[in-house]
Amino acid sequence: MDTVTSIFGSMVFDDTVMRARLPKETYKALQRTIKQGKHLDITVANVVANAMKDWAIEKGATHYTHWFQPMTGITAEKHDSFISPTSDGKIIMEFSGKELIKGEPDASSFPSGGLRATFEARGYTAWDATSYAFIKDGVLCIPTAFCSYMGESLDKKTPLLRSMETINRQALRILKLFGNTDVTHINTTVGPEQEYFLVDKDLFDKRKDLIYTGRTLFGARPPKGQELDDHYFGTIKPRVAAFMKELNDELWKLGILAKTEHNEVAPAQHELAPIFTTTNIAADHNQLTMEIMQKVAKKHGMVCLLHEKPFAGVNGSGKHNNWSISTDTGVNLLEPGETPSENAQFLLFLCAVIKAVDEYQELLRISVASAGNDHRLGANEAPPAIVSMFLGDELNGILKSIEEETQYDSKEKEFMKIGVHTLPTIPKDSTDRNRTSPFAFTGNKFEFRMLGSASSVSDVNTILNTAVAEELKYFAEELEKARDFESELHDLIKETIQKHKRIIFNGNGYDNSWVEEAEKRGLANLKTTPDALKHLMDTKNVLLFTGHRIFSKEELSARYDIMMENYCKVINIEALTMLDMARKDILPAMSDYCKELAETISSKKSVCADIDCTYEQETLTNLSSLVSAMYKQVNKLDEDLIKIKSTEDVTEMGDYYKNTILSDMTAIRISSDMMETIASSEKWPYPSYGELLFGVR
Repeated sequence: MDTVTSIFGSMVFDDTVMRARLPKETYKALQRTIKQGKHLDITVANVVANAMKDWAIEKGATHYTHWFQPMTGITAEKHDSFISPTSDGKIIMEFSGKELIKGEPDASSFPSGGLRATFEARGYTAWDATSYAFIKDGVLCIPTAFCSYMGESLDKKTPLLRSMETINRQALRILKLFGNTDVTHINTTVGPEQEYFLVDKDLFDKRKDLIYTGRTLFGARPPKGQELDDHYFGTIKPRVAAFMKELNDELWKLGILAKTEHNEVAPAQHELAPIFTTTNIAADHNQLTMEIMQKVAKKHGMVCLLHEKPFAGVNGSGKHNNWSISTDTGVNLLEPGETPSENAQFLLFLCAVIKAVDEYQELLRISVASAGNDHRLGANEAPPAIVSMFLGDELNGILKSIEEETQYDSKEKEFMKIGVHTLPTIPKDSTDRNRTSPFAFTGNKFEFRMLGSASSVSDVNTILNTAVAEELKYFAEELEKARDFESELHDLIKETIQKHKRIIFNGNGYDNSWVEEAEKRGLANLKTTPDALKHLMDTKNVLLFTGHRIFSKEELSARYDIMMENYCKVINIEALTMLDMARKDILPAMSDYCKELAETISSKKSVCADIDCTYEQETLTNLSSLVSAMYKQVNKLDEDLIKIKSTEDVTEMGDYYKNTILSDMTAIRISSDMMETIASSEKWPYPSYGELLFGVR
């Protein structure tokens, strides 16, 4: 039986493999590219490509692909074989440095937001040497960036890599001011926790809404949901445990640091958490994790649902983005240390994050905006749509003492009083995991909890990196001209706290009083994707991205169009699916049931005119009324969908789908779910919530 240590990274062309297979000088040259961003010479690339090809063939690969992340939110790949013909009619297996470094996929059918015309089909993929190549399904996958013929970014990786470079530059300026000249590079690191649902595949296949949209558009609540909290951290069912075991094996082979697995709050909901790693690698790994989850689930007769809200009335799924900053000397810049009140460097980096979150709160909301996540945010299972920060009592006290120019009372470490003498004494953390906070400090990192389960982590980390880099740039400019460094550093930290403390909230984010308080503080409450997206092109946001060369104004505008169009298309698909289910299945089934009830009443009355038919009569009356109401609602939705076809303005379209189409869909669902509660289960055309949520045993 293979051990974890023997299979871990076995399908990855990692540093160990490169050391063993590359000539010493080639290896050193490649490391300079990876660690210092040096240009990779084509002669070096040829040697690397040949070694990579030989390794891949030994592992059973016959093809290679430039694996990239277009703005569809999922990954893309075009497979080419290693074969090359020879003059004698045979073949040899070849792979050149040119093929490693650059690919030329067709870019015509990927979202571009108007950056390129359909006839300008060519796009380019460029090797991201900082993310290891790997073998998946017998194909050598080379992580790459993706751009248009004219050089504009058409993917999620390119902006992320740009943002990593800019925060590196600005953080090094700050560290130099503190005398940390031994640091040559800093990286942001991420550990994205992944929530998901598992449902039985046979039941899934009977639900058109799950097949087409990933969520249930109809469904009455079952008698039992998550009220008893008995699923959270509960015993993992054998079928799910088998899935998790195989999932871990497959992830470990790809070098993905899958660490924690457990049942989540809702029935059929689970979570996987990895150990943190460099941000672009974490983004690659999370995309692979989602793909492999879905593949492995099918092998076990299940379907993995990654939608943010697949079931109404139970918890949705998020993706907690644990973000931090570390140096190449192994120092976490968000580590407070034993005495954070005396750790000026930590406090300055903390203030940079506070200022960034406050000034660019709309961008953080945009980074998690999607039609699916709109159902989840603020639903008492996820943070509200208001961006705020949680710091905990100790850091809050330190910042308050700096603002008020008072001495911070550093108390001795408190210990939890458990009341059982045989149990060890446990020291209290200086922070608590405030589950209601969108952006919580959890010891030496920030946990951003607004991200939806199906989303790429690239967008949010591009924004986080860039916003924090902007504040570090401002701090560096102020301190580099300081005559009295310590005094002006103190004043800068104090000024930042005073101006941006409104973003700090340590209370219950689910409480309605917080919504009122946030409004008084001037914090944005952008409840829907269209509301949030309208801020993407705000002047301050355009200046942020163009100033750090993350996006050009044209690239940013294209992303606005892509995200708004995606929102509209998702809801349009849901609406059409709802019409299809209502007209072809639900209304005919309930009409037939009404006919059967009427015939039953007539049959009973023919035997005895005085016989009691109260159940049949009242059920028939109620169902008939709901069928009639739903039929009218279905026709209204159909008419409203026709009206929107004449609209070309994407902003107007987004508002229409948000205000009109979603309202129509809600009305139809209410009627349908009421019918499900009174109809015979044998007559209802789809598996119920109870069957879906408790069907995996």
